[in-house]
Amino acid sequence: MRGRFEKIGLIGLGLVAGVFISMHFAAIAEKDELSSLPIEELRSFAEVFGRIKSDYVEPVSDKKLITEAITGMLSGLDPHSTYLDAESFKELQVGTQGEFGGLGIEVGMEDGLVKVISPIEDTPAFVAGIKAGDLIIKLDDTLVKGLTLNEAVKRMRGKPGSDIVLTVIRKTEPKPLLITVTRAVIKVQSVKSKLVEPGYAFVRITQFQEHTGENLSTALEKLLKQSNNDLKGLVLDLRNDPGGLLTGSVGVSAAFLPDDALVVYTEGRTEDAKMRLNANPQDYLRGTGKNDYLKDLPAIFKTVPMVVLINGGSASASEIVAGALQDHKRAVIMGTQSFGKGSVQTILPLGNNTAIKLTTARYYTPNGRSIQATGIVPDIIAEDPATASQDSTFRLREADLERHLDNGNKKEDATVKPAKPVAAPKAAPKNKDEDAAKPQFTEFGSKTDFQLNQALNLLKGMHILKGK
Repeated sequence: MRGRFEKIGLIGLGLVAGVFISMHFAAIAEKDELSSLPIEELRSFAEVFGRIKSDYVEPVSDKKLITEAITGMLSGLDPHSTYLDAESFKELQVGTQGEFGGLGIEVGMEDGLVKVISPIEDTPAFVAGIKAGDLIIKLDDTLVKGLTLNEAVKRMRGKPGSDIVLTVIRKTEPKPLLITVTRAVIKVQSVKSKLVEPGYAFVRITQFQEHTGENLSTALEKLLKQSNNDLKGLVLDLRNDPGGLLTGSVGVSAAFLPDDALVVYTEGRTEDAKMRLNANPQDYLRGTGKNDYLKDLPAIFKTVPMVVLINGGSASASEIVAGALQDHKRAVIMGTQSFGKGSVQTILPLGNNTAIKLTTARYYTPNGRSIQATGIVPDIIAEDPATASQDSTFRLREADLERHLDNGNKKEDATVKPAKPVAAPKAAPKNKDEDAAKPQFTEFGSKTDFQLNQALNLLKGMHILKGK
């Protein structure tokens, strides 16, 4: 038995050493840091591998063991690095094009449970009342504890029209909530727009996708025509926008910034991880072969007074846009502090249609501010009275996630606040017997949208001052 174990252990050690040697040669540029393989650690790995193969209560395939080892290795780094099997890799590619199956939530892992980062607007989860910060503990009758994030996500997906019951822990509720969500093919309308008042435009970006820049350009031209070429102000709404494609954020920024203005730069360990992206077609088209969708955009959008709305659900690409417009003093940022997801994930294919999503760099605003774990702090704090108490209680941010990457700046200050917040009116008292499980949210862009009304008031004041 011992001889068999040693044989398995040596095979395992050879296998793992082979993998690490391959990685070593692929990263020869960093040979000083990888000058020697961690032989003792690899021996321990091989011993564990051998013990499982020989002594586990049931036979386990080599493929499963290696896959689980890779998954654990990546998930132990930070909340965003992960292993993508063939199905997950395909779904990731489809999701960036704006149509995918599921519930419509951005999720992460917290203490072995699925934690909701943000429900995507107009999706089944959003309509059912799933909120940012919710902890999902059961999927139908299956406990989440013990599942990987990919396994949990797979269980949440299913045939459109089928139901799934989510058991949710919410900090404001004394007991778990049972929320039924009907699965659907998620078709996210990336850009929504309208004239909220004569001369004042409202543009909402729900997610940054492959065609977001093109859709924005079309929407802006339409708004200008509707205003009879008399546009006095523009509100760009990035609230609860979980992000998406980097090129989309550069294109959106370029619509409002001077040509070639710096939008964002990244810093990482390899040369490929160091980028500077500017407001030019080379950087927002990035070899797609598309025509420049901003080429004929009217020049007024480079100068029209702007307010950008953000909140704790604004993450990644939406934070890049807000940070760029803030640093170039192109817009007033209003709302509440953003999520703080300022790290770059690179998709690295592995063969067999699998890949790893690996954190390779941090995002920095044009003035050198790291977005990671800090987010974007608004110029004017304006809290929605309908959600202010909820946000302060359970609004999830990057800095709350286990193993989150630190800010990267020598002097990190994630608690900086502007001097004077906008006072929100007190909400009317509610009946104690109200059904707390019903979705309570402000419809963005509606007449009752407090933050939008504050933005419009600011723009009108700016217009009056400009006239004087």
